[in-house]
Amino acid sequence: MLNMKNSLIAAIALAVALGSLGVAHAANVAKGKSVFAAQCAACHSVAPGQNGIGPSLAGIYGKPAASTTGFMFSPALKSSHIVWTSAALDKFLANPQGDVAGTKMPYMGMPNAKKRADVVAYIKTLGAKAP
Repeated sequence: MLNMKNSLIAAIALAVALGSLGVAHAANVAKGKSVFAAQCAACHSVAPGQNGIGPSLAGIYGKPAASTTGFMFSPALKSSHIVWTSAALDKFLANPQGDVAGTKMPYMGMPNAKKRADVVAYIKTLGAKAP
C-alpha cells in the first residue's frame, strides 16, 4: 500500500513538473484561432492569395518560407531555408527578429509557449500539406 501511495505521489509530482515546463500542453485549434484573430489577423490573411501587410498564411504549413506568391519577402527570409514545420513556426513566432535577422515582420514575438502551440495548430488547418 505504501509503495502504491509513493508511486502515485511520484507520478503527480512528475506531471506537475512536466506541466510547468510546458511539456504536457496539448494544442487547441479553437484557442489558436482566437489568438490569431487578436494578434496576427491585422497583418495576415488566411484566405489564399489575399496578402496584406504580411503574406497570406493559407497553406503555408510544410512549405518553404517566402514561397507565398504575390508578396515581397525580405532577402533574409528568402535565404533562410526554413520550411514551416511546427518547430520552425514555434521558433519564429517566439522571436521573429531573433530567428531571422532582417525579416520585415515587425512583431516582437509571442513569449507564451502554449499560445504559440495553439496558433501553430490553427495554422496547420489552413489548407496545408503535411511534410
